[in-house]
Amino acid sequence: MVKILIADDEQDIRDIVTWYLSREGFEVFAAADGHAAMSIETSRLPDLLILDVMMPGLSGWEIAKAVQRNVPIIFLTALHAENDRITGFKLGADDYISKPFSPRELVARVYAILRRTGKLPLPGDVLQFPSLLLEPGTQKVMVDTQTVELSAKEFELLYFLVRHPHAIFTRDSLLVNLWGYDFAGDDRTVDTTIKRIRKKLGTAGDFIKTVRGSGYKFEADQS
Repeated sequence: MVKILIADDEQDIRDIVTWYLSREGFEVFAAADGHAAMSIETSRLPDLLILDVMMPGLSGWEIAKAVQRNVPIIFLTALHAENDRITGFKLGADDYISKPFSPRELVARVYAILRRTGKLPLPGDVLQFPSLLLEPGTQKVMVDTQTVELSAKEFELLYFLVRHPHAIFTRDSLLVNLWGYDFAGDDRTVDTTIKRIRKKLGTAGDFIKTVRGSGYKFEADQS
């Protein structure tokens, strides 16, 4: 599921954006200040950030500067000056929406950015690696032209690692991102799921690397 962070100190905006995006099937996290937003960014790795420019704690601009990964950003702001827009785009903004705004227009822009950045898989989209093929839109997996049957959670874990190549994830981080904060199991659940995936993928399972003392990462060059 695509994850989106909405960070704004106005509760009405957080509530309405959350409602509209949740209705579209996105998993939405809401933050009322910059520090809470930064905590969600580092722990949940949202696929898209919607940031109010002026927030308590850290501003949207400060968060954009601090983010250590490539993630699309939409700025929400009451500022209309051209220099403010230029500042936002220089910080890596993918879009800039002035308040007040239409929630339906925001949703449309979210879809456009997710498609453009490859965060929203569509039927026919393909991720190709040596001997391994994934179709995120249909959850199809093939190894050496043979279809591999993965459970929904197995595919979700594999796809999560594939989408963040070379990034190392601890077991706790994978539990939070894929099973949720309220999961009652322990980190052996991750180990067991990784083991099943590797077995089903055969030689392609070697693309999932164990980083001793840290966790797991996916390492393979796209074809």
